[in-house]
Amino acid sequence: MNQNNKTFYITSPLYYVNDVPHVGSAYTTIACDTIARYKRLRGFDVCFLTGTDEHGQKIAKSAKQENKSPQEHCDFISNKFKELWELLNIQYDKFSRTTSKIHEKIVHEFFNRVYKKGDIYEADYEGLYCEGCEDFKSEKDLTDDNLCPIHKQKVQEYKEKNYFFALSKYEKKLVEHFEKNPDFIQPSYRKNEVLGWVKEGLKDFPISRQSVSWGIPVPNENKQTIYVWFDALLGYLSGLLSELDSPTIDSTIKRYWPCSVHIIGKDILRFHAVYWPCMLMSADLPLPQKVFGHGFLTKDGEKMGKTTGNIIDPYELIKEFGTDAVRFFFLREIGFGKDGDYSRANFINRINSDLANNLGNLLNRTLNLANKNYNGIIKCPGNTNFLGLKDSTISTIEAYEKHMDKLELKEALDVLWQLIDSTNKAFSDKAPWKLIKNNELDDAQSCLYETLIILGNISILINPFIPETSIKIYSQLGFNKPDMYNEWEKLGWKDKEECFKLSEAKPVFPRLDIKP
Repeated sequence: MNQNNKTFYITSPLYYVNDVPHVGSAYTTIACDTIARYKRLRGFDVCFLTGTDEHGQKIAKSAKQENKSPQEHCDFISNKFKELWELLNIQYDKFSRTTSKIHEKIVHEFFNRVYKKGDIYEADYEGLYCEGCEDFKSEKDLTDDNLCPIHKQKVQEYKEKNYFFALSKYEKKLVEHFEKNPDFIQPSYRKNEVLGWVKEGLKDFPISRQSVSWGIPVPNENKQTIYVWFDALLGYLSGLLSELDSPTIDSTIKRYWPCSVHIIGKDILRFHAVYWPCMLMSADLPLPQKVFGHGFLTKDGEKMGKTTGNIIDPYELIKEFGTDAVRFFFLREIGFGKDGDYSRANFINRINSDLANNLGNLLNRTLNLANKNYNGIIKCPGNTNFLGLKDSTISTIEAYEKHMDKLELKEALDVLWQLIDSTNKAFSDKAPWKLIKNNELDDAQSCLYETLIILGNISILINPFIPETSIKIYSQLGFNKPDMYNEWEKLGWKDKEECFKLSEAKPVFPRLDIKP
């Protein structure tokens, strides 16, 4: 499986459990799963970690409103995330929970390591705090009427004695890291945003709370808990561990650390691109290789929110349209990294156009002709470039690979559908049903054989995006269930003598006859 000993460690954010998962969380996790599946396809030893961030004032407040203990609330919501990931066919390897005993041990070890380095000290803090963000704000961060720009709520005046992390000490080293690793922050246009924050001057920030009881206690201190962001980021380390007797940071990082890529929403970019690298520098640990901040989703051009009722329920979307349709729409419709919009009309049109009409129709036409006229057995003909698509098939595979390696998920799908469109056109132009009628059986078989070669390639390349559909196509082409660690080697153009033994054609994506 892993002959080259290549490892790939990808993480989604650890989702905050103040409420059930929403479509934004689903979008991020679908993207992570797609990237992880692609890397497995390429033969990497992949670890895909997702999980939940379970401490902080906001969670304690949510639990109280539900008449539950904080732990009961966390258990309930964390399971809701696992349920949704199962519905979305998310193939994660690790699920990190920040209320686990292992996580607490790692957080304490990390805190003590940084403390011994001289990078944690006690001081008084006075400032503004947004409970929604679980973050401190300066006056310039707020709207004209002194509200948090994200949560549109008043910030709290905050004053108490806390432990601080010496963030300012690592400002120069962080800038040097950005210069030496220009791809550290992706997409590239997010880098300027981060550099803007750093150039304003990094300030030490408090990493403990006296006023928050639901959190990990500060080591050797019974009055304070560790600030949720200083705690949560370490879930990317602690989540790699199994239930060991004495977990340590060193045992955690042996196989998969440093992380290949953290996939996050752009709203938490500062924590991952500024706080987290500096924390790791302080602890003398390797930094992640990449932080990718994707955009926000809107619905019908408007920001989503429960207060306005303008939301997308991922459970309802899956129930109505199916898992692969949901996965496909968000990855095909939205450039990964950019903001994107959902509308019901666009969703239905995209599924009908790309999956039912283009891909599904090509598969159906090919299999029906082959089963009806050749008993489902299509042999390799003498001419294997009858459609003239050999070169474009090979170049499509190469382009797909380049796009996927750069996390350009939409662009990877774009090149696949260009090939599907070209194949549909060539198939219609050659009209194998006419060739059969005119008894030009060799040419008809050439047309069918080459279309099947292309469909075979497509069935493998779409697997990271729409795995259920991929396997349905793969099966109808007469192949055994794919081993997704080895299928990459089967890609390409088959010039040698082979034959397809096809199954019955069944619509893999029936047209959605639903009103937008």
